[in-house]
Amino acid sequence: MIMNNVKKLLMLSVLLSPSAVFAAEGTIDGPATVWLMVSIVIVLLMFIPGLALFYGGMVRAKNILSLFTQFFAIAGIVGILWVAGVYSLATDTTNMQEGVYNLNSIVGGLDKLMLKGITAESLAGGIPEYILIVFLMTFAMITPCIALGGFAERMKFRATVIFSSLWIVLIYGPMAHMVWGGKGALFHNWGVLDFAGGTAVHIAAGVTAFVGAMVVGKRKGWPATPMPPHNVVFVMIGAALLWAGWFGFNVGSALAINSSAALIFMTTMLATCGGIVGWMFAEKMYSGHVTAFGLASGAIGGLVGITPAAAYVGPFGAIVIGLLTSMASYYAIMMLKKKLGVDDALDVFSLHGIGGMVGCLLTGIFCIPELGGNVEGISLLPQFFAQLASILMTFAYVGILSWILLKIIDKTVGLRVTAEQEEQGLDVSDHNERAYN
Repeated sequence: MIMNNVKKLLMLSVLLSPSAVFAAEGTIDGPATVWLMVSIVIVLLMFIPGLALFYGGMVRAKNILSLFTQFFAIAGIVGILWVAGVYSLATDTTNMQEGVYNLNSIVGGLDKLMLKGITAESLAGGIPEYILIVFLMTFAMITPCIALGGFAERMKFRATVIFSSLWIVLIYGPMAHMVWGGKGALFHNWGVLDFAGGTAVHIAAGVTAFVGAMVVGKRKGWPATPMPPHNVVFVMIGAALLWAGWFGFNVGSALAINSSAALIFMTTMLATCGGIVGWMFAEKMYSGHVTAFGLASGAIGGLVGITPAAAYVGPFGAIVIGLLTSMASYYAIMMLKKKLGVDDALDVFSLHGIGGMVGCLLTGIFCIPELGGNVEGISLLPQFFAQLASILMTFAYVGILSWILLKIIDKTVGLRVTAEQEEQGLDVSDHNERAYN
């Protein structure tokens, strides 16, 4: 009886081991491939309509269509740029070696331009590489659109499209390579833990939003004129779609159906719950009221915080990360934003920049086994400084290059609509449409 139970446990451990999930060389891993295809659809739904509704409900009624239009346009352009060259910049490992620092530690080579050498039969760990390319493409699509919320309601459509196109090539491609480029990539050499994009997605988008808001300038009338969300129900629906879609974002990044995917599913859920509760307490203590808008923001704060940590921490760590990230984001919106005086229209820097920074730092703490994490052999202080170094690098690289790109565009095609167009609303002035007739 005992021997039978031992055999069952051994069989179970083999089935749950990550290496057992991937198919043999040259064969497709069916379950992992299907899950990744489903994750692609889920991430697209978190992007449009999820993020579009979340942002669209926050802006004034005269600008909601402009956000949807920008999102669709950027998705189309980024998809083409991704296969044309950005996928190569993000993933090509030419001239890279463990512990070696060179140009390819920061940006990939050009061997995969226009997906050269990749066919429908090409596999990456048992998954068709075409499927992996599309999955990573969705990350590239949503990241610049997250940043757009910082300078919403006042930037020209043409300028938005040009900036996002250059940003994805010059900033996101190298950032994705530094984080996920593997052995020899900058953050890998530093020992940074960033599972699904705390730096490349959230901090990068938050910093870009902040820089963009500074360069483009304040909205007409801000902060004296009240500019409340025009439809909080849209915000809540968008947040709900983002919550659901984040499982595709995080769990899909496991690229497998295994014990790691199960852990990521659990930590993603618990961090969101922690984010809601953390924001609820902070809001009640600060203003005396718990708002629907606040709870939606708290959910996003928790999700941002767990993104770099999802595969490395346990349930306890996930809850604490959600709580602390959302409370830090709330502080940034209520106090830091006023001190800085920058009109980050949709609080992207507070939610994604500050939230991503807190989540990244806490990843280096709660990954240790003593706090329920599952990363063995971690020394707390060196890991903390590795996480901090990745944050500082992201702030510097993204901030400086974003500022340069915005200044060049401003001097050429111009960044900002006229005061009359801003007053009329971008739906009409840029697109000759109205959301509500």
